[in-house]
Amino acid sequence: MTLTLYNTLTRRKEPFRPLDPANVRMYVCGPTVYDYAHIGNARPVIVFDVLFRLLRHVYGPEHVTYARNITDVDDKINARAAEEGVSIREITERTTRQFHEDIAALGVLPPTVEPRATDHIEDMKRLIEALVAKGCAYVAQDHVLFDVAAMPDYGRLANRSLEEMEAGARVEVAPYKKGPMDFVLWKPSKPGEPAWQSPCGIAAPGRPGWHIECSAMAERHLGQVFDIHGGGIDLVFPHHENEVAQSRCAHGTPLMAQVWMHNGFLQVEGEKMSKSLGNFVTIRELLNRPIPALTPIANQDGPTPVPPDWKVKWNGLSVRFAMLLTRYREPINWTERRFFEASDELYRFYEVLRNGHYDASLPDRELPEPMLRALCDDLNTSAAITQLRAAAKMQDFPALGAGLSLLGLLDPEFVERDDLLMFDRARALSSDDQAEIKRMVQSRSDARKAKNFAKADRIRDELAAMGIRLKDSKDPATGEIVTTWEAKR
Repeated sequence: MTLTLYNTLTRRKEPFRPLDPANVRMYVCGPTVYDYAHIGNARPVIVFDVLFRLLRHVYGPEHVTYARNITDVDDKINARAAEEGVSIREITERTTRQFHEDIAALGVLPPTVEPRATDHIEDMKRLIEALVAKGCAYVAQDHVLFDVAAMPDYGRLANRSLEEMEAGARVEVAPYKKGPMDFVLWKPSKPGEPAWQSPCGIAAPGRPGWHIECSAMAERHLGQVFDIHGGGIDLVFPHHENEVAQSRCAHGTPLMAQVWMHNGFLQVEGEKMSKSLGNFVTIRELLNRPIPALTPIANQDGPTPVPPDWKVKWNGLSVRFAMLLTRYREPINWTERRFFEASDELYRFYEVLRNGHYDASLPDRELPEPMLRALCDDLNTSAAITQLRAAAKMQDFPALGAGLSLLGLLDPEFVERDDLLMFDRARALSSDDQAEIKRMVQSRSDARKAKNFAKADRIRDELAAMGIRLKDSKDPATGEIVTTWEAKR
């Protein structure tokens, strides 16, 4: 079965043919470690983790090298350290640890290698000196800048002309630049900032620019040309465009990576995520925020008892599942309802496996061909999830388990523990859901009193489709019919 991937560079979906099938190489831009990662950061981590799993499935785990970097030298890091009055090292160590904890909760595998920018300063300096020697970069006022005019097809990845990029870019206006789009490879450090001996004979100590970091780390761990480079669509320009320019000009190669892949944007409740709008959500906040109503209501008689060993927090795999419901290149609108519904469906899958006595701790079974075909079609996770639903409906336990496993969604603990399923299934009913159910139950009762039985039956069917079971009984005191409801498990 042929794996096809959409290539941002060529603007089309193409059969994937690795340079060396015995060593398939992928690089993905990782976090800048100065704060907790937000749910927008989670999307590329999850997307390329699924691709990593798929490549391992197709080529064998020992034949795939996945590098995802850590940027630990940056203006934002310096500013956060100064704000908190702590060392830069303390900030980067703490936030790197937080990042690892958060993405582990999302079911993300560790990459093969996770290079840190500060461990590759000498690699960056060598790359910078090579660019200067080839006339593709120049020294000016203790800075080293890339000369965009030296690369005739600059803008090919972003699919923009130089004029379009100049018109739309927010670039630093500096008198020492030859051209307005020239970008920094190295700059002098200010007092208190990280500093290293500068390249190219510059006396003042300095530090690297952002773009050169990834070029140097990718070359060190994957070679001058490798198979796949990934990241969020917001990185296409200028970051990835500048990576291409640096790497190709330094090495004299026609490509940096054969395939460039980018996931779509994420919005929250229909708007761009922003602290000023109050919709900025970190992974940590999402996993630890209070559950609506804290004690979820599964029926109208009162709260479902919380298991004594339950920790009130979301399951990270529900976040992962909610992300994978949408194909990676499409935008996502993240809503609480989307998350509730994804959580509920995921636990329905677990319930099917538990009822089938599926042992989730056993090694992966063979993935059914329809699921593999969906994922090999440019990582079509939404189509793969459709296959999961079909397997659940047919009670094909091996197919359902294998599909969940490859997508990184199989949690043996949640498959086995019925008490967790009951609690999480119940909490999928938000306060708004409960209010709507009560309104519909009352409308049905009113329709019955009016002898409009067709309307009453229609409302009953609508509630049943929502997973709500009704029970009609006579009140001994008044003789009236009283309707109660509960959420089906």
